[in-house]
Amino acid sequence: MTAPIPYLLFPGDAADALQHYAAVFGGELTMFTYAQADRADGPGKAIAHGMLQGGPVDLAGADAADGEPSVAMQGMFLSLLGTADAATLTSWFDALAECGDVIDPLQQRPWGDHDGTLVDRHGVRWLVGYQG
Repeated sequence: MTAPIPYLLFPGDAADALQHYAAVFGGELTMFTYAQADRADGPGKAIAHGMLQGGPVDLAGADAADGEPSVAMQGMFLSLLGTADAATLTSWFDALAECGDVIDPLQQRPWGDHDGTLVDRHGVRWLVGYQG
């Protein structure tokens, strides 16, 4: 492993969230339910562990176990600054913004770089951008 991999706990929509991220970023998605993991601390059909890897963005996630808080991002973003070419980053921004909330549109800044921020439909905050 060369970098931290975000591990997000969702409030019951981990399968939808991880499938959405796989559609946006590509890569291979594996998911295991609580029943498959022989865990009793969550609903059997809920996701106990999911992993998106092998594409340009690696993510992990699960449905929060009983009594465990789910993702509530404040004071941080998952940053995709410069992680791909401008066209790819623009398409990621648009796909992540779908059914989410754009905080600041993807746009050119006075210093020449482009960036924008959003909260996707799963409550995850993203900073997306590229150099001019």
